[in-house]
Amino acid sequence: MDQPITFRWEGDCFVPASSFWAGKADKALVVGEVYRLVEHHNRSMNSHRHYFAVIAEAHKNLPDEMLEQYPNPEALRKKALIWKGYRDERTLVASSKAEAERMAAFIKPMDDLAVVTVRDCVIRVWTAKSQSVRAMGAKEFAISKSDVLDFVADLIGVDLNTLSSNAGAAA
Repeated sequence: MDQPITFRWEGDCFVPASSFWAGKADKALVVGEVYRLVEHHNRSMNSHRHYFAVIAEAHKNLPDEMLEQYPNPEALRKKALIWKGYRDERTLVASSKAEAERMAAFIKPMDDLAVVTVRDCVIRVWTAKSQSVRAMGAKEFAISKSDVLDFVADLIGVDLNTLSSNAGAAA
């Protein structure tokens, strides 16, 4: 299934919420099979918009010396995700430190927002996890949002509530 199927609880069974969802269930599910249900929480689009507004506001307030590392709000968001642990990690081992440095130099331009490090013969590449609705459910998104906003508030040296209020006023 590429998306959750909407069901209504009838007190003793789940019933597809409409004929549309019944058709989806018929295509995706097999009669007699056992399925485990997990409640799906939709993400609030207001929360989503507020998140990006706060990041944009934080970016406007970055000290000049940080603009090379965080050239735009998207870079700020993705680097914050990486540093807060919402990342995919790939590790490569080269035959020498010099080869590792050459490989890292080759890898870095593939994703300007990746963190690429070399230690001895080991190259580590960190890329930000996607926060898309498909990639991250409501609960994980809420936690990652909070972590990222704390990171950017600390980065510019303001209280998160102040940053959030300023972004709300600017939006």
